[in-house]
Amino acid sequence: MKKKKSALFFYGFLFCAALVGIDQLTKYLAVTRLAGKAGVPVIPGVFELFYLENRGAAFGMLTNRQWFFAGIAVLMIFAAGYVYVLLPGERHYHFLRIICVLIAAGAAGNLLDRLIRHYVVDFLYVSAIDFPVFNVADCYVCVGTGLALLALFTVYREDDFSFLSLSEKEEDKKAGK
Repeated sequence: MKKKKSALFFYGFLFCAALVGIDQLTKYLAVTRLAGKAGVPVIPGVFELFYLENRGAAFGMLTNRQWFFAGIAVLMIFAAGYVYVLLPGERHYHFLRIICVLIAAGAAGNLLDRLIRHYVVDFLYVSAIDFPVFNVADCYVCVGTGLALLALFTVYREDDFSFLSLSEKEEDKKAGK
């Protein structure tokens, strides 16, 4: 069982690294091909590529609080990693593994931007509804969070999360397990 959990951890790490790589590649392309230019319509009037240096959080809130957001990203990465490591090796938990990887990869992608550039590169713009400009890492976090909510209401029951309970682990120690 320990070998299976090691393999799951290894593949989860690879998946997360690949997602961060994709995010960083798209941001590199945005910087090199879109910076200083007008938006590039992909679907005219609906969706365009539009370069933006976001020095705040979602929707540009709390501008120039990079260390605050970096701290939140680190907490998100550790929380997702913590849950991922504690997840039982059963197939039933694979969906939660994917959710943890998505959230960690999104947080890591934007954290890298904040640490390296001191701003987050955003470039995806839904002009039809004037939605704030976002990036691939934001998609990972939003999709991961949406899937987590969906999973909590449809796939998993409360007792499926007993592996997170500290009190049960203490009881197992007392019982000699």
